Amino acid sequence: MGLWGTWSAAIADEPTFEQGRTMFIETGVEAPDREPTWYASMVAQPHAPVFEMPATRGTQGRYYPYTYPVTLKDLVRFHGHDCEGTTHAANAAWVAFQTLFPDGIIDRSVLRGISGTSPCWSDAVAYLTGARLQYGTLGFFRDTRYSHAILLYREDTDTAVLATWKQGINNIPGEPVMLPGKIDWEPTVSMEKVNALKAVVKQAGGNPTPYQVDLMRHYQWQHINDILEHPLEQSYQAKVIEDFQWEEWVDPEKTIAEPHVRGDTRLKNYPYRSRPVVPEDEVEMPE
Repeated sequence: MGLWGTWSAAIADEPTFEQGRTMFIETGVEAPDREPTWYASMVAQPHAPVFEMPATRGTQGRYYPYTYPVTLKDLVRFHGHDCEGTTHAANAAWVAFQTLFPDGIIDRSVLRGISGTSPCWSDAVAYLTGARLQYGTLGFFRDTRYSHAILLYREDTDTAVLATWKQGINNIPGEPVMLPGKIDWEPTVSMEKVNALKAVVKQAGGNPTPYQVDLMRHYQWQHINDILEHPLEQSYQAKVIEDFQWEEWVDPEKTIAEPHVRGDTRLKNYPYRSRPVVPEDEVEMPE
């Protein structure tokens, strides 16, 4: 087994929690930010995803027993603009998380992710999984046909899920949809028109008219709000990848040869003090 497989096995020795049995985390204790804004109007749509995530108590701290919500508005602020790609990637991740975290609590300390090289997709994967290049947990697809799909890997359960859009909302000229599902609803925006427009506006070195630039933005805004009027399973699909091997999926030319071992979450499951106010003989300070 290669470097990545060996590293994965070492991390997988420490299983994460099982909600309601080995760990008790309270969710829904903070309201998600669904207030629409000029840069994130889509958060008000009925099926805009919300991600419930636990955190650790500072660096080298234990798990908090609560989650906080993440919405598309958070992703837009992180990424820098409300492009359709970031929303597509987040929606695909939400569908993948139904398999990876059936209890709905997304633990970013046990995740890796693979995307295409578009920052719209890789930023969404990095934000929602905690994957980072310097840790060797964020990768880019070796096979560029998957550029507008994502693959999320949960280390502690050794589960990998490939997720992407369904045929009918895909709008990258000349790129196939890598899973067989098709939508069963009619989009407001014609994907043929979007593809034709993108072929002009997004062409490297191209010279679109100002009107075409504005029209493409309008199509993208309309397209995303349209999708989020429907349950996400109607527009996105996911598949468990059996016998997953990280190095078979990532582009080795876009990886760090000697990644750092992440240490800031290593004490997430550390034992507690014997009681909230400890006796004097348990008070210990470094020499």
